[in-house]
Amino acid sequence: MVSRVIPVETFDLVVFGATGDLWRRKILPGLYHRFAVGQMPDDARIIGVARSDMDRAAFAEAARHILEDFAPRSVDDADTLSEFLQRLDYVSVEASADRGWTELAQSLRSDVIRAFYLSVSPALFGPIAANLSTHGIATPDSRIVVEKPFGHDLKSAKALNADLRRCFEERQIYRIDHYLGKETVQNLMALRFANALWEPLWNSTHIDHVQITVAESLGVEGRGDYYDASGAMRDMVQNHLMQLLCLTAMEPPSKFRSTAVRDEKLKVIEALEPVQQDDIVAGQYRAREGGDSFRDHTGDPDSRTESFVAMKLTIGNWRWAGTPFYLRTGKKLRTRRSEIAVVFRDPPHMIFPKMEARRGNAMIIRLQPDEGITLRNTIKEPGPGGFRLTEVSLDMTFADALDTHAEPQDAYERLIMDVIRGDQTLFMRGDEVEAAWAWVDPIIEGWQEARVTPAPYDAGSSGPEDALMLLHRDGRRWREIG
Repeated sequence: MVSRVIPVETFDLVVFGATGDLWRRKILPGLYHRFAVGQMPDDARIIGVARSDMDRAAFAEAARHILEDFAPRSVDDADTLSEFLQRLDYVSVEASADRGWTELAQSLRSDVIRAFYLSVSPALFGPIAANLSTHGIATPDSRIVVEKPFGHDLKSAKALNADLRRCFEERQIYRIDHYLGKETVQNLMALRFANALWEPLWNSTHIDHVQITVAESLGVEGRGDYYDASGAMRDMVQNHLMQLLCLTAMEPPSKFRSTAVRDEKLKVIEALEPVQQDDIVAGQYRAREGGDSFRDHTGDPDSRTESFVAMKLTIGNWRWAGTPFYLRTGKKLRTRRSEIAVVFRDPPHMIFPKMEARRGNAMIIRLQPDEGITLRNTIKEPGPGGFRLTEVSLDMTFADALDTHAEPQDAYERLIMDVIRGDQTLFMRGDEVEAAWAWVDPIIEGWQEARVTPAPYDAGSSGPEDALMLLHRDGRRWREIG
C-alpha cells in the first residue's frame, strides 16, 4: 500500500544555518523527498541563509552534492533533481547585525506562507526573531521553527520563550522534537484512542509498569564539549523521553487538535511526582578494548557529566496510581534501540503451572529501528507433552504490514510539512517546555549539591549495574538491550 500524499499550499521556507550539519543530513534531503513524491507545490521556494558569501548557483550546486551523498537513491531522476534545485535560493545574512536582512525581505513573496527554520545555536533565536520582526519580514501568518536544546534550565527556557513571544504569537512558534515525527509515536495515539480494545486496559488496574528506552550505540564523538555541558538528563530526558512519556500516559483529548492534545500532555508533566535520588542512576561510559571513553571526548579527566540515565518515576493521578514508569537512555550502549514497553499485570489467579522466567503479557512499541508493534502473549505449547505454557509474539512491522518500503518518510519531512500546514500537534508548546524543566531542574541540582559521580559502565554494554537494581528491587527487570 502506497501512502497517499496530500499536497500543501505554496510557501517560502527560509532555513537559517543552511550550511550546517542538520541542513545536510536531514532538512535538505527531507525537502527533496517531499518534492519528489509530489507533496511540494511546483512554485514552492526554499531560501538558504547563512553568513557565507555565496550566489544562488553555488548554493544549488552544493545542494546537488549533498543530495548525492545523503539521498543517493532519491536522485536517480535527473529531471526531478534539476526541477528541485531551481526552487533553491540563497541570501547571506548576519544574524546578529543588519547585514543581509533587506535583501532577505526583498527575496520573499508577499502572498504565500512564510516559514523560518532556525537550524542555528539557541543563542541566535532571539536576535533572528527580533530582526525578522524589525525588518518587517515576519507576517501575522508566518511560522518560526526552533530546534533543541530549548534552554538548559527553567530560567533560560523562560528567557528564550520571552524572546520569541516578543516577536511571534505562540500559535506561530514550532518547537521541533524529531521523535514526535516518528510513525510509531503517532501510531501510539491511534492505537490508544481509535481502538476500543486497548483504552479500557490502559491504566494501573491492568498495567504493571511501563519501560521507555532510548539506547544509542554511538558515543559523543565530535560532540564532547556540548555533551559535557548538557549530559543525558538535559539532552534526552527533558525532551525526547518526556514527550514519549506524555503520549503514553496522557488522558484522551476531547478532539485530535493541537491545543487539546498538548493540554493533556501538559497535565502529565504537572502530575509527575518529585523523584528521589535513590530512584535515579547516572552513568558514564568508559573505554573498552582500545576504544575511547566519555572523558576522552570531553577532554576533562574528572568530568562528572552523565552519558546514561535510568530512573523510576510515578504519576500522581487516578489512572496511574501504583504503576511505575521506568525511563533509561544512554550513549555507547550495546545497540541502537528506542521502544516503549507496556507490561500488563498477571491474571489475578493463575490456574496453570507457573513458567520459569515468564515475562508476562506486554505490548512493545518500537520507535527505531524497524518501527512497529509487538504483542507478547502466553499460549499452550503445541504437542502432546502435557499442558505447558510458552510465549509467542504477534509482530507487526509497519514497513511489512503496509508495504511502505519504497517510500520511507523521515520525521523531519513530516514535521516540516506540518509547519507549512499550520498543524502544531506534534510540536512542544512553551508551557510544556517550562513544566519539563521545572521537573528536571531539582534532579540536576540535587546531583550537583551531592557532587554525584556517575557510575562507570563499559562501552557496548547495557549500562551500569546500578540501573538493574531499580527494577530488581521491585521484582521486575529491564528488557534486554540488543
